[in-house]
Amino acid sequence: MAGVEIFTLHGGKNKLSTALLQGGSAQFCDHFVIFSKIVRTHTGILNLPSLPCSNYSRWKMTYTTAARFVVAGWFLSVVFGNPGAAYSETARPPNIVIVFTDDQGYGDVGCYGAKGFATPSLDRMAREGIRFTDFYVAQPVCSSSRTALLTGCYPNRLGIVGALNPKDRHGIHDGETTLGELCKSRGYATAAFGKWHLGHHPQFLPPRHGFDEYLGLPYSNDMWPHHPTAGKNFPILPLIEGSKVVKEDPDQTQLTTMYTERAVSFIERHADQPFLLYLAHSMPHVPLHVSEKFKGKSSQGLFGDVIEEIDWSVGQVLATIQRKGLDDKTLVIFTCDNGPWLTYGNHAGSAGPLREGKGSTFDGGVRVPFIARWPGKIPTGTTCREPAMTIDLLPTVAKLIGAALPERKIDGLDIWPLLSSQPGAKSPHAALYFYWLNRLDAVRSGRWKLHLPHPYPHPEEPGGDAKPGKIVTQKIELSLFDLDADIGETTNVADKHPDVVAELQKHAEAARAELGDTATNRTGTGVREPGRLPD
Repeated sequence: MAGVEIFTLHGGKNKLSTALLQGGSAQFCDHFVIFSKIVRTHTGILNLPSLPCSNYSRWKMTYTTAARFVVAGWFLSVVFGNPGAAYSETARPPNIVIVFTDDQGYGDVGCYGAKGFATPSLDRMAREGIRFTDFYVAQPVCSSSRTALLTGCYPNRLGIVGALNPKDRHGIHDGETTLGELCKSRGYATAAFGKWHLGHHPQFLPPRHGFDEYLGLPYSNDMWPHHPTAGKNFPILPLIEGSKVVKEDPDQTQLTTMYTERAVSFIERHADQPFLLYLAHSMPHVPLHVSEKFKGKSSQGLFGDVIEEIDWSVGQVLATIQRKGLDDKTLVIFTCDNGPWLTYGNHAGSAGPLREGKGSTFDGGVRVPFIARWPGKIPTGTTCREPAMTIDLLPTVAKLIGAALPERKIDGLDIWPLLSSQPGAKSPHAALYFYWLNRLDAVRSGRWKLHLPHPYPHPEEPGGDAKPGKIVTQKIELSLFDLDADIGETTNVADKHPDVVAELQKHAEAARAELGDTATNRTGTGVREPGRLPD
């Protein structure tokens, strides 16, 4: 059901501000905000009008009445069992931890069928929480994927596609709302550690977009002079803290450990307040690097060692949360930015049963592992087979912490019913769209995925040992796949289901109208400009 927001107080970029009212009215508004966050998800029961609270004297409502509303809201939250809306005046909203890895494939986690290395911490998360089998990123490449996760928008809506490089002069626009800003609106401490890739100039970095702390690489770890084929195009790789370069050409064998130590410290320092931790590991993007403590540990060589160190990092985060008594107060999510970069051979991961990898809109490029854990809120050992996407995380977090959605249009939808395994929960999307840059390649609805005619990269001769192999361009014509029966997208059944093809083509046309499509020379009406450096 659509929600009702009783009132919202804005300040700056869609941030909730303190109500400065007279004669005890701030306390009144505090209670009323709590109640409004509850009833906005139950509009079938209470459909209240919007009430401005900027001038309490205009509204002849007593504190006693407001308190009764709070009690009524509490009653509704108990009756309807909505964990994301059960607020009280003293309730602490949940901590949010998102671990996001780089180029880790669908088959690169133990509980997704990984071979040659172990991921006990991630497997534990799956046993103690939920694992999604059909979770997607918006595009199979770095900046695009991260933009979608952090803003809830298809990246081409925001004008950020592909992988931004050190020569680019654009990035995330100040008018967009990130997960950091969303959580800051509710008083959260926020931190981002690891790869950013939404623009490397100061105006695009995390401190300008809702994150109190930042340490990491501003773009991919291969954008440096040691790149095997394009090194002359890149400057020295910078390690940035806040908005300043603190080291050039950092020791990449220490990145995973460094990010993890910062994450642990952040949790320890903010255990007494709600926090958002975005831990975006640079690995296992090539060039692969691992610390001495994990070197040679796996039977799959360097790639396996790197994954085992990432799993150790997840274990350190979970252990810190448990040690600080925050288990039942913390939602932990693990997922990846796209599929494996198959052209790198033994330095690439595995897409498991899926077709192709990074750079492709076949499922091997866009379907990724997704695991979530929140004791007491997410049932243990559950599996979700409904389609969902990284664009859904921002609106889901907004629901859970009681934050207003961004004023600008977003594409994601609340998937808490899926995360919490509510009976009969279905994907909230009629369709999910898969673009390569600004070209619409595919549409998924339910079990069906329609590929529109498009070229795609295929690794003809995989490379190895940090060197890429040979890529050839292949092309797929209009093709329909039944992903329930054919996870590898091998058998075109378009001739057998013309009605399904027609329906998915309608969804594709809706995407073109809103987001554009270079394949058909369409400009979307909903596309916005990215942030740009002044000329």
